[in-house]
Amino acid sequence: MRPRVVVTGMGCVNPLGSSPEELWRRLLRGESGIGPTTLFDATNFPTRIAAEMREWSIADAGENPSRWARHPRQTLFAVGAAKQAFAAAGLSDFRFDPTRLGVYLGAGDVYQDFSQFVHLMQRSARGQRLDLAEFVRAGLETLDPEAEAQRHPNMAASHLAALFDAQGPNVSSFTACAASSQAIGEAAEIIRRGDADVMIAGGTHSLIHAFGVTGLSLLTAMTRRNDEPTKACRPFDRDRDGFVLGEGSGVLILERWEHAVARGAPIYGEISGYGAAADAFRIADMHPEGRGAAACIRRALNDARLNPEDIHYINAHGTSTVLNDKTETLAVKTVFGPRAYRTPISSTKSMTGHLLAAAGVTEMIVCLLALRDGAVPPTINYHTPDLECDLDYVPNEARDTRCRHILSNSFGFGGQNVALVVSSAA
Repeated sequence: MRPRVVVTGMGCVNPLGSSPEELWRRLLRGESGIGPTTLFDATNFPTRIAAEMREWSIADAGENPSRWARHPRQTLFAVGAAKQAFAAAGLSDFRFDPTRLGVYLGAGDVYQDFSQFVHLMQRSARGQRLDLAEFVRAGLETLDPEAEAQRHPNMAASHLAALFDAQGPNVSSFTACAASSQAIGEAAEIIRRGDADVMIAGGTHSLIHAFGVTGLSLLTAMTRRNDEPTKACRPFDRDRDGFVLGEGSGVLILERWEHAVARGAPIYGEISGYGAAADAFRIADMHPEGRGAAACIRRALNDARLNPEDIHYINAHGTSTVLNDKTETLAVKTVFGPRAYRTPISSTKSMTGHLLAAAGVTEMIVCLLALRDGAVPPTINYHTPDLECDLDYVPNEARDTRCRHILSNSFGFGGQNVALVVSSAA
């Protein structure tokens, strides 16, 4: 019999709430965490809105801000989410074997100080050309070596290991928007093969800075509906024009079933299926037939030993880009057939924005709470149907739906595709 992996704790820090319960309440009310960009001056950018973490500090997680002053935002978010999850799992006072506790965290590009970069460029300018040797000298003289070391995207996972004395496997996933879902799936596999009893799994990301927004603007992936921030992200709607960038972190505690039961841990659900596949196509475009998306969904269902009719809700990747939404719809119809039209599917990115490497785990938290409460969140801002997006997207209002098995999709730049199935553990 295949080892069972269950979720015994969860925590999150994101634009709609600094706890899973706050996130859940606001999602069910159809609230949006999107507003004008304040983390940098976005006046001259084509997209001037974002889903930012406002009014949150590492002090809210019980940490001394001075200790974390040189660390990027995504590391702080990960610490906040992980401490919630660890406490919720009842592990804070539990004596465990540290060599059997591991970390698997999705992460991405780390904040870059654009003003500092401009200063170095100005200092190194020689007329119309850059003096590269002077640029290097200026960098060596002015940059903070510790702060620069903390910019490596694997640092968040390293800090979580030190914080919780997790001496088991420590891995970072950099598969773009699929990173945290892949971290959950692979962390479950580590437990199944016997290399750990407990894994801290999830993701963290903050790309709301001048460099990050510049790159995404060049890809023309983001909305330009700047005058209506809360209405800008409109997955599956005919008038969608791109996603809204968000930031934050989500963390789950995954645990071997027998280990969780033996210590009387709370059990939120079971990671019953995991599938991953590559489009092997273009870097920034999904395959037009959704072959990678469909393949990972099939693999997740096969891994869970379920059929499409067993799935009661799908949490969509649903970015609000023209290409993603129609391709995801096609992939779901390819796998589910006629059942696709009778399975509710919604995108919570319409409210949280796109948390990139932290998106999948945040949406998995939503799925776990949907299992618990028998409700599914809406896709807000859905008003004008698209002929190529013709499924039940739970428009604008949450719905009571008893769920036993839920599918969550995550598709990333580079053709990275991950699907997870979470099931009631009863």
